Amino acid sequence: MAVQTIRSAAVIGAGYMGGGIAQSMAAAGMRVTLADISPEATQRAHERLLGEARAFEDQGLILPGSYDRIMTNLTTASSIEDAVRDVDFIEEAVFEREDVKKEVLGRISAAARPDAIIGTNTSTIPVHVLAPFVTGQARFLTVHFSNPAPFIPGVELVSGVETTKEVVATVKEMLGRVNRQSAEVADRPTFVLNRLQYVLFKEANTIVEEGIATPQDVDTIVRSTFGFRLPFFGPFAIADMAGLEVYVNGFVTAENAFGERLSCPDTVKKLVAEGKYGVKNGAGYYGQYTPEEAAALVAYRNKAYAKMAELLRELGPSPLEKK
Repeated sequence: MAVQTIRSAAVIGAGYMGGGIAQSMAAAGMRVTLADISPEATQRAHERLLGEARAFEDQGLILPGSYDRIMTNLTTASSIEDAVRDVDFIEEAVFEREDVKKEVLGRISAAARPDAIIGTNTSTIPVHVLAPFVTGQARFLTVHFSNPAPFIPGVELVSGVETTKEVVATVKEMLGRVNRQSAEVADRPTFVLNRLQYVLFKEANTIVEEGIATPQDVDTIVRSTFGFRLPFFGPFAIADMAGLEVYVNGFVTAENAFGERLSCPDTVKKLVAEGKYGVKNGAGYYGQYTPEEAAALVAYRNKAYAKMAELLRELGPSPLEKK
């Protein structure tokens, strides 16, 4: 049986992803051991992470006292085996290559305690591809942080065929203590985050290649229109607020121009056929909306967008906008 509460961890791979994950866990009070390809590489990474943490705190980017907690809780090991030997949770964060991950996961599972939970930070490789190289597959899952790990709150959790619900629950509880939001997704290549991100990026490139807009203008449109909403709402919540019947009509134009790949999803058509248009008439993707719930949602939306605009004015344009 796997551990039920994660108090200590090892992060294998001390690059910017692994290092950021280690910083986050250590700042939350967990004892974290770091290991990389060699003792020298591990030590260099440790020094870098402490320097970053000091700078982050001086700039007000992390909570006061975080540097001291990271300095106290983050230690190094001379090898993968030494790092994982007596911890509750191991996060593999090496290169996004199957051969590298398989070799490292084999070493981790051979040296770790039988009850230790093992996670991989892969961003695209399915669990079922990597699981055969882990001893005790019931304790193995994807725990996918996003870059930069010290600041991005979302984490994808992907279970394998044998991963137990208890292991997922234990990891979720730990992520909550590390101030992260987790979402469970099915074991498919690229999961959800990168499937959506890659589709957007590919379509953005097509727009540029067709001469419709420059990369700079595409970025302006994304960040200042629908991207402006995304810190607060995902695509289904946004659709509910916009009006699902509006989407159905919009997809007619899109399909006429671009073919079946941009045809209206059946789910949207079904909801509209049932008279469910979203917030405006009290039913949509999120189920029923009472008048009070709808009013509260609109009020939150308006305040959120106004505050976002205020924050952007305070920060000023990014360096890229000045190029």
